[in-house]
Amino acid sequence: MEGFPIFMDYNATTPVHAKVLEWMMPTFRQHFGNPSSTNHAYGWAAAEYVNIAREEVAALAGAETSEILFTSGATEAINLAIKGAAKAYRKKGNHIITYSTEHKAVLDTCKFLESEGYELTYLGVDANGNPDLAALENAITPNTILIAAMYANNETGVIFPIKEMAALAIKHNILFFSDATQAAGKIPLNFREDGISMACISAHKIYGPKGAGALYISRRNPRVSLIPIQHGGGHERGFRSGTLNVSGIAGLGKACALAVEEMGARAEKLMQLRNRLEEGLLKIEGAFVNGAGERLPNVANIGFRGVDGIRLLSEISKHIAVSSGSACTSALPQPSHVLKAMGRSDAEAAASLRFSLGIYNTEEEVDRAIEAVRETVNILKAH
Repeated sequence: MEGFPIFMDYNATTPVHAKVLEWMMPTFRQHFGNPSSTNHAYGWAAAEYVNIAREEVAALAGAETSEILFTSGATEAINLAIKGAAKAYRKKGNHIITYSTEHKAVLDTCKFLESEGYELTYLGVDANGNPDLAALENAITPNTILIAAMYANNETGVIFPIKEMAALAIKHNILFFSDATQAAGKIPLNFREDGISMACISAHKIYGPKGAGALYISRRNPRVSLIPIQHGGGHERGFRSGTLNVSGIAGLGKACALAVEEMGARAEKLMQLRNRLEEGLLKIEGAFVNGAGERLPNVANIGFRGVDGIRLLSEISKHIAVSSGSACTSALPQPSHVLKAMGRSDAEAAASLRFSLGIYNTEEEVDRAIEAVRETVNILKAH
């Protein structure tokens, strides 16, 4: 958009893909029926959009259609998965393990369960943002019922060894939930092969509309039971009552189908842009990368020693739309909890910027961003 800064905050949200919007449009006026209206053509047409979307989401997730549950987004899916499992398995135990680098949707849900009498263990990560598998297994007790670990971190792009972590859960007969919101569409996913019990995705992170998401719930090995957190109508196999958002669900499905179709080409382009951006930014004196090891192809979290973090973000935002952490916590005047958990000081965390690239970014934008950051950092250091 003319007059707007370069958009490099794709982990916060994405523009709706033209093909997604085109597919959604008939659901607003032509096929506007309620998919639960099973006695006439308007309901049947709407239900067909939902059925197609369920197949498309299942294909991206490596799941069966019967294992896909539609929600209003990842946050609702996270609440249903964690709270629903905690209540369903309460007789077995009351201990849940998660990580201090999780998204606030997970951490705040876990904090709520603590207030309800559940025991929570918040594991740390190393300086590169990676987990210790031995520490995870040591944290398991006879009362442990669930492990919650995100597939890829939203701030650093660090990918967890999910298959190995899920194997530990299977070994100890524990459920494993993964917030796959940032991983979806960027790297291949197969929740069943990974041994994941539950996982969530969100449409607006993969060029779909806001307000639509999905929760994967394994139906075999293990067959997961959940207690619903809302009631009224028995929609979505009784797990999530409420009239289905057909337009949003249709958009989610199409976004998943495009992600599967274009994943290789997207990943290659994003990796090239990310590497170009990092190489340019790391030439700035005092610059450093947050996160190492296997990472998402589109994320570069770069810190700048010797500058004031608040002023840095304020000045950079005139030229580039970036963030200093998760969009859901950006209004909070505290350093990133993720970077703090990785051992960064308050000053280092505050002076770190998350650049998350998308399919509409260009090399020319990357070069302009590098120059804008270089000039801003130099000015701030001079003052």
